[in-house]
Parts: sequence; structure tokens; C-alpha cells
Amino acid sequence: MSRDTQLKERWEKLVDILSNQFSQGEDLDLDAIIYLIGVQEYGKVHREYKKDEKLNLMHIAICRLLEPYGFYEFEYFDEEGWPHYKVKENLPPLKAGEQSVLMKEAIVSYFLERKLIE
Repeated sequence: MSRDTQLKERWEKLVDILSNQFSQGEDLDLDAIIYLIGVQEYGKVHREYKKDEKLNLMHIAICRLLEPYGFYEFEYFDEEGWPHYKVKENLPPLKAGEQSVLMKEAIVSYFLERKLIE
């Protein structure tokens, strides 16, 4: 099975699992899944977030997802429990489709680590 085919199958399975759990079956998009990862990484799942906090949660998720690729490194948790990352290496210029594939790969890897999918 090609890498692209495997990624596509794993992504579809992951979207199905998360959509059934968090959106009553309506397919979650990439941004929604990134947001969920941010909430999980922050650790405060049972509360509502303001718009700027939602953006911060997505930023946390992106940093965490791209950390294994060497782009970010975890630094510390602040007094409110927010994780902070530092940039280790700037992302190369990517086209929109390439960005999407990179994020999907990173998300699939994240959930493989947590054994949500195989």
C-alpha cells in the first residue's frame, strides 16, 4: 500500500471516529480536529473558550503536531497551564495542498501514538 493511500485511509478513519464522538456524525474538518488537539494538549476540556483562546488552542496544537518534525520545541507551562513552544526551525514555504498533507500526516501520527487508530 502506498504511503499516500495509507494516509488517506487513516485520515478518513480518524475523521469518522472523531466526528462520531464530537459532532454527532457531521464530518469534522482539519481546523476542528486541530482545535480538539489543542484542547486535549491544554487539558481543560470541559469549559467554553473565547475566540482568542480558541486561536491559542489551535496554535498549541500546531506546535505540538509539528514538534516531532523539528519545527517547534516545548518550553514550559505558564501559571495558567498554557503550554509554550519555541520555534526551532521555520517552516519551508508550502503550497496550500502541501500544508494540508503535512498537517494530516502530523495528526495521523499524533493519534497513532495515542492508539486511537492503527
